[in-house]
Amino acid sequence: MNKIEIHDTTKEEQGHIIRGIIDYNNSKVPFTQEPTFVSINRCIKDGEKVVGGIVAEIYCWKVLHIDILWVKEEYRNKGYATALMNDAEETAKEMGCKLSHLSTFDFQARELYEKLGYAVFGTLEDCPDNHNCYYMSKKL
Repeated sequence: MNKIEIHDTTKEEQGHIIRGIIDYNNSKVPFTQEPTFVSINRCIKDGEKVVGGIVAEIYCWKVLHIDILWVKEEYRNKGYATALMNDAEETAKEMGCKLSHLSTFDFQARELYEKLGYAVFGTLEDCPDNHNCYYMSKKL
């Protein structure tokens, strides 16, 4: 048996790997949107200073994934996060999305997401130590 060698990748090799899984997924469950990935990246500013933002993506089968939602601490509890989430969800619905999902840690915004209609469908315990990561979804 040959010895398996593992290498760091170049940007080109990363692209090859990403294209490989995209092509494989499409061969198993054909994509229902074009373009295949649509970024929804928004921010809220106070003057020129960014005080909150969302990084999300509608992928392959008209599914919204919220990757990052952040609001600077002194701007929290003022509706900024809700406004960002609503904007992303409305954009997704306009594109035909029926499902959204995200993950959050127990020290982040689980309660906010629950208020917005998200429900936990999985928990990764001790991630990081003595904390939990929650996987949440919502029908749009």
